[in-house]
Amino acid sequence: MRYDVIVIGAGMVGTAAAWHLQNNGSKVLLLDKKLPGSETSYGNAGLIQREAIHTHPFPRQLTEMVRVLPNQGTDIRYRIPALLRYHQALLQYWKYSTPASVKKIESEWQTLIEHCTSEHQVMIEEAGADELITRDGWLQLHRSEETFKSAIDAAISAREQGVEHKVLSLDELKAMEPNANFDGFVGAIHWLNSWQVSNPSALVKAYAKSFQEKQGTIIESNVHQILPDVKSSAEDKGWQVIAEDDTYYSDHLVIAAGPWSNDLIKPLGYNLPLFPMRGYHQHFKISDKNTIHHSMFDMDKGFVMGPMQQGIRITTGAEMTTMNAPKNFGQLKTVLKFARKILLLEEAVESEAWAGSRPCMPDMKPVIGPADKHDKLWFAFGHSHQGFTLGPITGRLVEELIHDKPLTVDVKPFNATRFSK
Repeated sequence: MRYDVIVIGAGMVGTAAAWHLQNNGSKVLLLDKKLPGSETSYGNAGLIQREAIHTHPFPRQLTEMVRVLPNQGTDIRYRIPALLRYHQALLQYWKYSTPASVKKIESEWQTLIEHCTSEHQVMIEEAGADELITRDGWLQLHRSEETFKSAIDAAISAREQGVEHKVLSLDELKAMEPNANFDGFVGAIHWLNSWQVSNPSALVKAYAKSFQEKQGTIIESNVHQILPDVKSSAEDKGWQVIAEDDTYYSDHLVIAAGPWSNDLIKPLGYNLPLFPMRGYHQHFKISDKNTIHHSMFDMDKGFVMGPMQQGIRITTGAEMTTMNAPKNFGQLKTVLKFARKILLLEEAVESEAWAGSRPCMPDMKPVIGPADKHDKLWFAFGHSHQGFTLGPITGRLVEELIHDKPLTVDVKPFNATRFSK
C-alpha cells in the first residue's frame, strides 16, 4: 500500500503530525509498535504547560552539582553506564547551559510554547475531547522562602510572554486543597492559563480516533528498517518502511518516534546526540480524604502529584539511564515518602509502577524539520519533558513544511543540522 506520508511514532507528536497532514489533504499512515498514546505520552504528568517558557539547563554551580552527586535525590538520579554511553551528548548539554546560551535557546523555545494551548484547542474540539481537559491551572509548591521569591520574580517577568499566575499564601493554598497537608511549605504559585488533562493517553487516543475519522490509517507494527524507495521514479523518489507484518510505501516519511528515533535513522547516516531520561509514575486510589482538584508540583523535591481518571498519579523527576536498563524504583520510593506527608496515599492501583523514557537533546530544543541528506524525510522528536505540550504545534509545523506553506513558527532554530558543527 502506498501513502502520501508515513508517520512513524504514535505518541502525542506523531499523532498530531498525522492528524494535521490528513486534515489537510494527505493520505497518511500512522505506524507504531504500540497503539497511540501507549508509551511516553501515557506516562507524563498530564499538563499542557503554557507557563513552561524556561528550559532545564545542566547544573553549572558547584553547590548544585555536589547536591546531585550522592545520587539520592528525588528530582534527578543517574546510572554510570548511561553517563558513559551518552557522555558526548551530556558534555554538549553542559556547554549549551551557559547563561548566554540559555537566554538565546529560551527565546527560540518560547516561539513554540506560546502556541501550545491554542493548537491543542483546535484538536480538542475536532476530537470531542473537552471532558478530559481542566483549564484552571496547576500549583507549584515551595518549601524555601528563597526559591519562592525567585519563582515569584520569574512569574512576574513571564507575564510579558502571556503567562498568567497568582501567588498563593499558605492559607490560600490550604483553602484550595483542604485534603492536603502543607506543613513545611511557605506558599505556591498558581499557573492560571496552563491546562490539566485527566488521562493523557486518552487524549492522544481521542486525537488518533479523529485522525481515523478523517480516513487516516493506523497500523500497530514494529518497524524493522526504512529505505529509500528505489522502485519509485527518479523525479518522485519516496520511501519504503519495512515492518514486521508488511512493507509500506510513501512519498514523504516523518520520524516522530521519541527516544527511539535515532535507532531508525542511524542506518541512513544520521547520528544526532539524542539521549533518554526516564520517569516513573504510580497511581493511588482516590477517596474522600485524598481528593485534590489541581496537579501540584513540589518544586524543591521535583515530583508531581495530580488527579487522574486512574487515581492520584505520583510522577517522579528524571533518571539518567539507558533505554533497556531494568527498572529501579528507588527514586519513586523516596518520592512517595514525601508525597505521603502531603496526601493520604494508601492503596496503589497498579501492582508495579510505570516507567518510560523522554527524548532529550543537548541544547534543550526539539528537532523539527527536514533531514539534510535525504529529500522528503522529516524529523519531529527530542521534545524532552514537553512532547505532550508541544505535539499539536509540532504537528502543524510538519504539515506546513511538507505542504510547502508559510510557517507558523520559524523552524530554523530546530533544524537537524545544528549539531553538525
